[in-house]
Amino acid sequence: MKRFLIADDHEAVRSGLRAVLEQRADWEVVAEANDGGKAVTAAIESRPHVAIVDFSMPRMTGLEVARRIREYPLQTEVLIFTVHDSGLLAQQAFEAGARAFLVKSDANRLLVAAVESLLAHRRFCTERCRSELNGGSGSNADRYPGLTPREQLVVKLVAEGYSNKGISAILDLSVKTTEAHRAAAMRKLNVSSTAGLVRYAVRAQLVEA
Repeated sequence: MKRFLIADDHEAVRSGLRAVLEQRADWEVVAEANDGGKAVTAAIESRPHVAIVDFSMPRMTGLEVARRIREYPLQTEVLIFTVHDSGLLAQQAFEAGARAFLVKSDANRLLVAAVESLLAHRRFCTERCRSELNGGSGSNADRYPGLTPREQLVVKLVAEGYSNKGISAILDLSVKTTEAHRAAAMRKLNVSSTAGLVRYAVRAQLVEA
């Protein structure tokens, strides 16, 4: 049997994923978690072949869960599951140790393919995701000069219209920490307003114009 962990803070999402996975006779969901801390504990205890982990959860983000799982001698492959369709998030997911990145709107048609790739220890990313990862002009260093991955993500979310409070909820940060990341990005980019951050995000292809 292939064993699975599902980590998402919405019960309906977990139920939907379980229903899809357990259509296969040899696939079994052996653990569920509704926050990042519980996801790490469940992974250690149940040792699943695949962990499907929501990007945004209480206590610990999906990226942090992936990093923690990689710290243990587990054979668990991690799929980061998110509502945010972003090459930047995909890049950060892979850097954190995940081997698959899937947008929730693609789950009905691509979840099984993503899981099959992970069971074969192959990376999974949609064509759109690969295009974003490989596209754009210049290297990431050129596109995101001096910004940390967290600062890049804060800039992207600012450009998408999220408030500091909204960004904090998505990234599971305090508002004070989000404000610090935003201020640091503005300083590094030499901009003094939200409009400046948005213009930069468009030029850097963090968001569409």
